[in-house]
Amino acid sequence: MSENHDPRRRLPAIDRLLAEPEVAPLIALYGRESVTVQARAVLEDRRRELGRAEKESTAGAESVAELAARVAAGLGARFGRPLARVLNATGIFLHTNLGRAPLPPTVCARLPALLDAYCDLELDLERGERGQRNRRLAVLLTALTGAEDALVVNNNAAALVLVLAALAAGGRVLVSRGELVEIGGTFRLPEILSAAGSELVEVGTTNRTRLEDYARAIGEGAKLFLKVFPSNYRISGFTESVGTEALAELAASHGLPLVVDEGSGLLRPHPAPQLATHPSLADLVSSGASLATGSGDKLAGGPQSGLIVGRAELIERCRRHPLYRALRPGRVTIAGLEAVLRLHLAGSPFPLARMWPDPTDHRHRLERVAAEIGAEIVDADAYLGGGSGPERPIPGEALCLAEGSALLDRLRRGEPPVVGYSREGRSLLDLRTVDPADDQELVAAVRRAQLAGVES
Repeated sequence: MSENHDPRRRLPAIDRLLAEPEVAPLIALYGRESVTVQARAVLEDRRRELGRAEKESTAGAESVAELAARVAAGLGARFGRPLARVLNATGIFLHTNLGRAPLPPTVCARLPALLDAYCDLELDLERGERGQRNRRLAVLLTALTGAEDALVVNNNAAALVLVLAALAAGGRVLVSRGELVEIGGTFRLPEILSAAGSELVEVGTTNRTRLEDYARAIGEGAKLFLKVFPSNYRISGFTESVGTEALAELAASHGLPLVVDEGSGLLRPHPAPQLATHPSLADLVSSGASLATGSGDKLAGGPQSGLIVGRAELIERCRRHPLYRALRPGRVTIAGLEAVLRLHLAGSPFPLARMWPDPTDHRHRLERVAAEIGAEIVDADAYLGGGSGPERPIPGEALCLAEGSALLDRLRRGEPPVVGYSREGRSLLDLRTVDPADDQELVAAVRRAQLAGVES
């Protein structure tokens, strides 16, 4: 191989590679020093590869764009890729792996002005005195649920830990055996009770628990009754459980509070059949629950948070507990949740409003996108997700493409990433979980993935 035709000589110098426009975003993301180290490693690896080539015809120098892609891949492997915006075409609205509820566009538009400057998080502007960071959220949550007071923490697990620590530390907590749930990440209710310093008292049996079972279990050291709504599982068949109202009456007759973990953050009753048997926080308060807890980032549609609503004196005990300072949310969460709660107050509950689109409009949307990507429209169920209504599908239609898992892999690795699902060896994309404003971006991503499949 002559020196003049040596493809290694056509590789750019390190300074030139770093000056290329394709590399500038990497420097902004990872820093110049890290990018320089990675670029040198890529160039050295490529020189070795070209040097091993037996024939000139098999050895060609890569373009700057290809070299930049190698640098980006190496940096991503080393530091981890940053969070990426994903088009969710799974038909699961509150997809835990995809961040659960997306914030409404109007809320996102409001946030920058509250985050890139100072704000009155704990300042009463009228009196010029220190304020309470929870005050706005408490006012909104009490208006929406009918509770006397409310408190917000990091997530629903934190809400339950705080309530148990504040009200039942060192005491006994009565829970039905059929409600000893495990939530995501092997986080189990008995472990939560233990962490809060409470003793678990199992009541009834796995499938049947009666009011008299609770009455017999009350003994010395009992601090509260705990009822957990089974949002992420179902026990069917020969079953029996005690309703909130009856359990609240029994608890009150013994001077004990009843805490109900609703889980999904449904603020008010909703007429959809998928939520027909799901009690809202407002329902629980009106049924006599002393406190009720739920997630702010599920059916409430806000950022990750835990909601506690109920009797004022119990909320105050939670607020004064030392754990509250460790579990309280910061201003990003407070700003996002406040804006979402105001949408609920105005009668525009998000994301519930997106879960049941107008059938005619949605059919026209499916037809438009199907024509652009060569898809078939098929029957497909969507789901609420996030542990809400696991056995209550939302009937509807989705787009179906002939190619299966290989296409889904290319879509997931594309830009932007698109996540669908497979059924009978074919790829399905459910537009109900895709913002209509993203339709053309979805079409472009699918076309690129289809073309890549043909070229390979």
